[in-house]
Amino acid sequence: MNTLINYIIDQLTEIQHGKIWIGSSYQSKLSKVDEHLFFTRPIEGLHSIAEIFSHVTLWRQETILKIQTGKGSKTDDCEENWLPNEVLKTKGWERIKSEYDTSLSQLINLLKEKEDSFLDEKYYDTDFKGEYAYSFLINGMLQHDIYHLGQLGIIIKYLHQ
Repeated sequence: MNTLINYIIDQLTEIQHGKIWIGSSYQSKLSKVDEHLFFTRPIEGLHSIAEIFSHVTLWRQETILKIQTGKGSKTDDCEENWLPNEVLKTKGWERIKSEYDTSLSQLINLLKEKEDSFLDEKYYDTDFKGEYAYSFLINGMLQHDIYHLGQLGIIIKYLHQ
């Protein structure tokens, strides 16, 4: 039985598309923004929507790599962690969003292949420089998604002022 894995998959899906207790999912947040605002930094010190999506995608892809190989390749200091708007504009919003959606689908599909016991297995974390249970990684991804969902709320609020 995969009670924990299924719960994690449900949480990942709900945060993206569902009706969650905190009020808004990624999908509902995006529905409040016109495409021309995706690369706009509303005030100094806040990221753009595109920067947030690119950042979250990088760490999802890194999570997928860790699940597949037992080791990651990125750290917080890597250049790809926060790509600037100038770089992201060359990719375009549709590609950024597509990569984001693909990374979510890939992560969910990978988790569907796992048993709950997988969460106790170890991987090497290049950022924290040690071995950790996959539960640390997967719960961290959920926390990361929720954290940046909150950031999106603040960014979008400022964009509409």
